[in-house]
Amino acid sequence: MVPLLVLACRGAGEPAVQLSDAFTGGVGEWVDLTHPFSEEAIYWPTARSFALEEVSYGETEGGYFYAAYAFSAAEHGGTHLDAPIHFYRDRMTVEEIGLDRLIGPAAVVDVSDSAAANPDYRVQRADLEDWEARHGRLEDGTILLLRAGWSERWPDPERYLGTARRGPEAVSELHFPGLHPDAARWLVESRSVAAVGIDTPSIDHGPSTDFLAHRILYEASVPGFENVARLEALPPWGAFVVALPMKIEGGSGAPLRIVGFVPGEAGDAPP
Repeated sequence: MVPLLVLACRGAGEPAVQLSDAFTGGVGEWVDLTHPFSEEAIYWPTARSFALEEVSYGETEGGYFYAAYAFSAAEHGGTHLDAPIHFYRDRMTVEEIGLDRLIGPAAVVDVSDSAAANPDYRVQRADLEDWEARHGRLEDGTILLLRAGWSERWPDPERYLGTARRGPEAVSELHFPGLHPDAARWLVESRSVAAVGIDTPSIDHGPSTDFLAHRILYEASVPGFENVARLEALPPWGAFVVALPMKIEGGSGAPLRIVGFVPGEAGDAPP
């Protein structure tokens, strides 16, 4: 169940942050972790990009102002959710994902130094174990967020994707960090995280052709968040994340509005 009374712990042995603190503004701050959806939003090279079409804008015959638009886009682009069915048959579609996988305490694993040295870097099991050595074991139900430092490259497709080209021929030119399949397997076999998010276009790194990290996570019904923004604004431990997708019935993915609450004194260790 989603913890309704407690957002996150400030540190071992210290009092927990209450839900009311997140809405009174007296204890911490909300951080928007979502890139805006616009014509600049980055989508997979073979996917339909975001488009906003004006339906009406201006004064009406009735004497009042009225604005309305129609939008279109692929499911998988911009800041978005991957439902497990995206890469595994008979797994959850978007509307079937429980709120307990979308709302919860967040752990941020920062591999930005490794990614800066190698744009195809894959988060290793050792990176996750190093995080635990510093901050404690990943709690069950944690939303694991992987920071490669890629958010700062948005919305430049050349720097973010590795190519500004569009179409099938561009896929072989993709270069960005992701999660190593061995680390994904360790997460599903040895830990019980609610979801895995990353500040790059994909859970698997750019050169992947088998998308094995996706397949391992999604077989285990662990959804993914991709193109997450501003993870540098969250502490390694102590933030609380709300990640709510458009509730598309039968969808394999959906646009995502993800935000994080950072307590004024976010802790360094789980209890």
